[in-house]
Amino acid sequence: MNRSDYKKIAKKYGVSVQEVKRDMKGAIDSAYVNPNFHARCVQRKGETPTIDEFVNHIARRISATKD
Repeated sequence: MNRSDYKKIAKKYGVSVQEVKRDMKGAIDSAYVNPNFHARCVQRKGETPTIDEFVNHIARRISATKD
């Protein structure tokens, strides 16, 4: 995601870009407290994926289903 994507989401919900990123990271972190099979499939460098790692994984999955 790029900065304009975060801005669009923030504007839609009437919050700041920082709040969007904080909430996304919080949701990802919560999912990795006890990750299921699908969560463990996300390629990541650390314990939990960054927002970009997670979004890239989802984008790849969506792209793969279109083929």
